[in-house]
Amino acid sequence: MNLLIIDDEPLELEQLTYLVKKQYPNWNIFTAEDAVEAKQLVEQYSFPLAFVDIQLPGDSGLDFCEYLRAHGIDTEVVLITAYQDFSYAKQAIHLNVLDYLVKPVIEKELFKVMEDFLQKNTFTETKSALINKVLEIVREDYNQKLQLSDLATKVYVTPTYLSKKFTETLGIKFTDYLNHFRIQKAKQLMLENPDWSLFNIAEMVGFSSQHHFSNSFKKMEGITPSQFKETSDD
Repeated sequence: MNLLIIDDEPLELEQLTYLVKKQYPNWNIFTAEDAVEAKQLVEQYSFPLAFVDIQLPGDSGLDFCEYLRAHGIDTEVVLITAYQDFSYAKQAIHLNVLDYLVKPVIEKELFKVMEDFLQKNTFTETKSALINKVLEIVREDYNQKLQLSDLATKVYVTPTYLSKKFTETLGIKFTDYLNHFRIQKAKQLMLENPDWSLFNIAEMVGFSSQHHFSNSFKKMEGITPSQFKETSDD
């Protein structure tokens, strides 16, 4: 997956690149130091996600967001700033950005934003017909036992090739993607059916056990399924 990082401070670009690569080593990261350079990149490449510093020379990060929206460019934006200014947050909400981070960026908060992005964007369409077919199978059969080897047989490629192609295309391993997808479905079920047991929900979204479900949920959400249910019931 392509990621765009825009910041006029080289050290910030280097630090963000390092943190993203630490978590998602297969993502393709492009950097720009101002909005002009960034606009040239979005004309050449597709970016599902961009980290944009608000304070840029020339057009600001907010101006760049407005440029994306005005030109119908479908890029999720995370705004980054050194200032905790409510007016910025208000404008960010108006521009429908994904999130808003304050410098210095905390690793845990950055990883949470990227996980939220992956959960929100289930990648229903890619440029690869092969991967699109795999994603279609996941959407239809996520509640069943899904192994990469079985999927490879269905799409007539080897498991090794499919694993490599999937990671290259989406920037995330198949098992991680599947867990993200299942957790998203589980959250939806918990919100819609507060009386259902966690055991039943885990089973319905395809986890082999409630223990596996709980561990995966906490790893991705930072809280347990029980805590999520309690929060949603408030």
